[in-house]
This record gives sequence, structure tokens and C-alpha cells, in this order.
Amino acid sequence: MSPADVFDMAALTLSVGATATLLSAPPAIALGYLLARTTFPARAWVQAFIALPMVLPPVAVGLGLLILLGRNGPLGGIWETLGVEWVFTRTAAVLAAAVVGFPLLARACEQAFAEVDPRLERVARSLGASPLRVFFRVTLPLARRGVLYGSLLAFTRALGEFGATAVVAGILPGRTETLALGIYARVQLGDDRDALMLCAASFALALGAMVCAETWLRGRPRTP
Repeated sequence: MSPADVFDMAALTLSVGATATLLSAPPAIALGYLLARTTFPARAWVQAFIALPMVLPPVAVGLGLLILLGRNGPLGGIWETLGVEWVFTRTAAVLAAAVVGFPLLARACEQAFAEVDPRLERVARSLGASPLRVFFRVTLPLARRGVLYGSLLAFTRALGEFGATAVVAGILPGRTETLALGIYARVQLGDDRDALMLCAASFALALGAMVCAETWLRGRPRTP
């Protein structure tokens, strides 16, 4: 395996992780805010459902996605009509990474919004600000550290995602083979040298992302 192959695999891993995090951020932020600000009878069930991808075997999550996205699944007629192919594509890898990282981001957002004093929002509303303006100008800035940290957790989780991605996206070199999938494939082939090389690249990628994010987060001034 050449350094160019490792670089391409690392670039694909970064692309999948970043895209998955951006894809899951809007619904995770909205759901986190809803759970932090409202109380309803099924709240515990919603929280439990959100946490399922974290506690289920990743292969089970991948199988569920395969059923939903496959042509033979319950939505297969829709995909066939639209001419959309999800399974064994880079998009499937992104969706798998987004699903497994979503609980970390959603629960982090919930905790971050819960720590924002609702009285500040009421004051902004009393001054004539719309609910949407209050959220983007008051609530979200005050909760941004928790939201950003949750995004970091979701991103790093996506970098190491294996089980769900292997099932729904497959291990296709140059298309869906992330570092985690590449390590597994080479271990299966008995190619320990290349597997260790990919492990080192994965370690460096994850450590670099964590250090950069922690440095950036700690360097930002806290909002009083």
C-alpha cells in the first residue's frame, strides 16, 4: 500500500465524518432544544429511542439501514421510482456515520440548552424579539460550547465507524473504504503491515481532530 492510498482513505474518512456531522447537526439541535424546553408524556421514550444507536450492535444498526434503504425494503418502491440507489455508495457510508453519531450530538445539545437560563429568553421576548431570533441570538450562542463539543463527539465517532458502514455501504476501495473498513479488510487478509499503517493513520487523524477541537474550544472566551 502506497502513502497515496493511505492519504486517499484518510481523506474519504474525513469527508464522510464531516458530512455526517453536518447532516445530523440541524435535527440534533432542534431535538435537543425540544427535549430541554418541553415536558410531554412520551419524553422518556423519545430519549430512549435516540440512544438506541449507541447501545445496539453497530451491525444491527447497519442492517436496519439496509432494510430501509434497499430496493427490497418497505421504501424500495419509492427509491426505484426516483431512480435513487443508496446501498453500497458513499452516501450510505455518510448516513451510517450520521445515525451512530446522532445520539451523542442530540444528548449534548439537550444538556447544553438545559443549562441556559430560560429567563434570558423571556427577557428577549419581552423586548420584542421573535422566538426564532431569540433562539439564534440568545439561546444558541449561550449553548454553543455544549453544541460544539457534541459535534466533536459525533465527528470523532464517525471517524471510527465500522459495523453499520460495512453492512450498508460495503468495503469498496476508492468508494466506501474508510480507514476503519480498510483496517478490517487487511486484518482479514492477514496483511498486518498495511493494517498497522492504517491504524497509525486512524490514530493520528482522531488525535489531531481531538487536540485541535479541544484547543479551539478552550481558547474561546466563556459567555457570562
